[in-house]
Amino acid sequence: MLRPMTFIAIVALIVCGALINGAATQRWSVFEVNAEQTDRLHSLEVRFEDWQPSEVPTEMPLNERSTATTRRYTSPSSGRTAMISFISGIPGSVATHTPDVCYPGSGYKTLRGPRKETFDLPGGHTATIYVADFEKKTQTKVDRVRVRWAWSTDGTWVAPDNPRWQFAGQLRAPMLYKVYIATPLPEAEGDEPLEDDSVTKAFVMTTWTQYSAAFGR
Repeated sequence: MLRPMTFIAIVALIVCGALINGAATQRWSVFEVNAEQTDRLHSLEVRFEDWQPSEVPTEMPLNERSTATTRRYTSPSSGRTAMISFISGIPGSVATHTPDVCYPGSGYKTLRGPRKETFDLPGGHTATIYVADFEKKTQTKVDRVRVRWAWSTDGTWVAPDNPRWQFAGQLRAPMLYKVYIATPLPEAEGDEPLEDDSVTKAFVMTTWTQYSAAFGR
């Protein structure tokens, strides 16, 4: 027979596990999603110089109860391009399927694994994100891409070490948001990693700034 304190500890563990799972899967009706904010974020088109957005089908895998909007940005004057994907959904879905898993699963080779960057944004805010480089070779071309990604619940973009567990524990966050920014990466000379040029850096900074501002911060 279990001692009373042992029984209470087991029950407490079961209840805590149920609460975390319920938050991750959004089982509890007390969590209300801000639909207006989510729609506003999905409809956001980044404004940067002469770059023009066009919505394209999302090719990334999505978990249950998550939604993605992907846009290709093209500069008519320079021919530069970038892709931005915005994903929203319950924490248990949006916290997974990161580029370091999805890109190798789609035939890409990892050139540089995930590392963190921090951007200083207007108003004293910051955005801490992951960045990784990938390459896919075919008979006709070599596709190299640098991908940045981060999550947010309130406009602060973060790159936690274990996003699935961190966001599952945020019981007051019924909706989790994730942004991917993919920019072309030219071939490096030698073993030195390529740095982004000034235009790419400015586009990336503008993206995080505008998505942060869309939360009303």
